[in-house]
Amino acid sequence: MPRFDPTTHALSINRRAFLQQSAYGLGGIAFSLLANRLGAATAAASARPAGWSGALREAHLPIKAKRVIFLCMAGGPSQFETFDWKPKLKALDGQPFPESFTQGQQLAQLQNTVLKARGPFTEFKRHGQAGIEISELFPQLGTVADDLCVIRSMQTEQINHDTAHAFMNTGSIIKGRPSMGSGLLYGLGAETQDLPGFVVLNSQGKFGLQPISARQWSSGVLPSRFQGVQFQSRGDAVHYVGNPEGVCQSTQRQVVDEINRLNGFLADDQFDPEIATRIAQYELAFKMQTSVPELTDLRTEPRAMLDRYGVKEPGDGSFASNCLLARRLAERGVRMIQLYHRAWDHHGQLEEGMKSAAKDVDQATAALITDLKQRGMLDDTLILWGGEFGRTPMGQGTGRDHHINSFSVFMAGGGVKAGTVYGATDELGYRAVENVVNVHDLHATMLALLGIDHVRLNTKFQGLDVRLTGVAGETIPGIMA
Repeated sequence: MPRFDPTTHALSINRRAFLQQSAYGLGGIAFSLLANRLGAATAAASARPAGWSGALREAHLPIKAKRVIFLCMAGGPSQFETFDWKPKLKALDGQPFPESFTQGQQLAQLQNTVLKARGPFTEFKRHGQAGIEISELFPQLGTVADDLCVIRSMQTEQINHDTAHAFMNTGSIIKGRPSMGSGLLYGLGAETQDLPGFVVLNSQGKFGLQPISARQWSSGVLPSRFQGVQFQSRGDAVHYVGNPEGVCQSTQRQVVDEINRLNGFLADDQFDPEIATRIAQYELAFKMQTSVPELTDLRTEPRAMLDRYGVKEPGDGSFASNCLLARRLAERGVRMIQLYHRAWDHHGQLEEGMKSAAKDVDQATAALITDLKQRGMLDDTLILWGGEFGRTPMGQGTGRDHHINSFSVFMAGGGVKAGTVYGATDELGYRAVENVVNVHDLHATMLALLGIDHVRLNTKFQGLDVRLTGVAGETIPGIMA
């Protein structure tokens, strides 16, 4: 009798092994077929040329806005010197801040210190038919008050800059979540064939320069096809946008075609969304060699238009130049335009810092609103102006600390209720007490104005539905026209 060999027995095809391995094998084949079909569809979606309709085949809600311009005041501007006038806080200036407001509350860097009220150093004036109170630091914004919807009752969950920016941009502090602009590009696609659908620009002031990380415009778990593209504010907007010496346009076209052909072979062989992204981005980069220089040549604008925005020298990297460029991007079909102005982190030198930052943005912001309105574009362009959080009604040296219980933003155009103020804070501005709006509510409302039900715009990741508003957020009819 032959000796029993366990290795030979384990490798032999017996009834149990056959049934087990066949089941796994057939299941694997079926899964592979389904995955390939799904992968092909997803790859095709992410490889579509610019101008595609996006993942959403039809709008969930009436479309009021087609694009978003987010004027992000990085650092957290003080609401007490912008849009939330508090005469009682001014009267209490320098006196102990009432403990009843702060007991047991989260404070950033004022923990275990003597809290003294810091009143606003500016006066406020009423503007427009609705008499909206706006700080004297923003006289030009006062001229467009009837186009603004000021929200004075904002609250956020994050008290530090980077996480607060992430929360405002992605709805989460977890790394890898898609930014608002990436989600819009994924859901709605773009209306441009020659430019990225999501563009980011940076500028900075003299005080309160708060760093901004690139994760704020990341595509996260979405293919990188949908991430924001940062344009340089000075010099060439895109590095190496021109051909090297000796390389003509036709040669460049041949190179791009050959690279895309080889990438196409790879995409046929294996599913990887990044291959489709690479193909699309090579094509877009080739088109941008023509479109970007034309787009960013602000010298083609009339001198009167440059003066309206306050542009001293075209392409000088200022917020004013970026605002004018934002209008040109909007005209060319870019879906999401995000302008960061790093000038609002005023733990000290509040008075000097606020005056400087306000001067940087006041004229250009008002000019952008007026310009879009005159071109008939404000009705379908949604503008959001604001920072990642607010500032304390208590002083911190010569400045103010971070504050999450209340801050102000404003919206304009794109279906918002113009000439209105929504929400209110208590008499000292410590907490939002009327019509409180959290960041998820703001996102849900913005998406609704773009025709999107925030619950239905999501992408699968690790078995979960990833969406901008997470599991929260309610639309706010009070700020929608």
